[in-house]
Formats: sequence, C-alpha cells, structure tokens
Amino acid sequence: MNLSKIFIQLASGMGVSIYIFVITLLFSLPLGLLVAFARMSKNFVISGIAKIYISIMRGTPLMLQLMFVYFGPYYIFGIKVTNGYRLIAALIGFVINYAAYFAEIYRSGIQSMPKGQFEAAQLLGYSKFQTYRVIIIPQVIKQIIPSVANEVITLVKDTSLAFTISVAEMFSTAKALASSQTSMVPFLAAALFYYVFNFIVAELMNLLEKKMNYYK
Repeated sequence: MNLSKIFIQLASGMGVSIYIFVITLLFSLPLGLLVAFARMSKNFVISGIAKIYISIMRGTPLMLQLMFVYFGPYYIFGIKVTNGYRLIAALIGFVINYAAYFAEIYRSGIQSMPKGQFEAAQLLGYSKFQTYRVIIIPQVIKQIIPSVANEVITLVKDTSLAFTISVAEMFSTAKALASSQTSMVPFLAAALFYYVFNFIVAELMNLLEKKMNYYK
C-alpha cells in the first residue's frame, strides 16, 4: 500500500474541505450579524421571521438541510440541477446553517452589554450605527470569541457532511479509498488531516483571543 499516494489523494479532498470551511466563514459570519440584528428588531414581523429561521436551522440536521438545498430546486420547482451545483448547494447549506448559530452568539453578546454604554454614546452624539461600530461590536467580538471558536472547530468536522450530496471532500475520498483497498489506513490518514486542521484553527482562535485582551 502506497501511503504517499493515499496522502496525495486525500490532500485533494482536503482542499475541497478547506474551501467549504473558508467560504462558509466568509459568508456566515456577516450574515449571522444581520440575522442577529433582525432577531433584535422592534418590528415583530422582521423579528418573527428571524426567530423562525434560526429555529429551523438549529432544530433540523445539517445533513437534511444540505439535501433540501440540493434536491429542493428539482422536486419543488422542477428545475434540473447539474453536477456542478453540488458544491454550490453544499456552500449554501453550510452558510445558512452556521449563520443561524452565529446569529444567536452575536445576539447574546450584544444583549449582555450594559445599557449605560448605549445611553452614554447617545449623550456623546453617536448615531446608532457609530455606537455599534465603535463601542459595542469591538467588545462583543472579544466576549464571543470562545463561543465562535467552538462553532468554527465544529465546522471543520462538519465539512465531512458534504458527502451526503456527493461532494468529493476529504471524508468521501477516504471512504472511497478504504473501500477500494479494503483498509482502514485511509480513514486513519483522514483523521490525522482533520486533527491537524482543527489544531491549527484552534491555535489561530487562541491567538485572536489573546490579541483582543486589551478590551479587558
């Protein structure tokens, strides 16, 4: 059994996993903030829609959501989907799922801020946007980093769920190799890849948390 060949083949799958991870974070973090503001809106319609969205995303399995995003256009609207849509569907599914979790993290962080800070900012002539941008959000970011870090680490492992709609990420690659070679080695190699990836992500989040210590 050629170990180097196994690692090379897994590396291509790892590239897809990393791509899903990066794109999910790039879009779900800002989307989550928008959803959090919608959830805190005084307009009960907007707040209600955000609440239902968060409830559905958090209350149903990510695997089911991925299948819904991929098969939904065909079964609901009769739109024929191509193989190229698999990765797009995976990205959409991951983004809307993780945005819901990040939204609740943002909301808990914002609502934990003392009301006096909002009142003081208003007295100083800050607009609502300036208050959040200059005073509230920097403090919230520092406070929510541990919770965000947990979700980010979970995301690393969840990328393996893309195999449910036949996206050739690392887990599906390892499964195919293990089946063809009747060996557990590809799974062990994949576990090593995931561990190293998670370790790097965890260390980066720790560094970010330390850099934000000046807000203490």
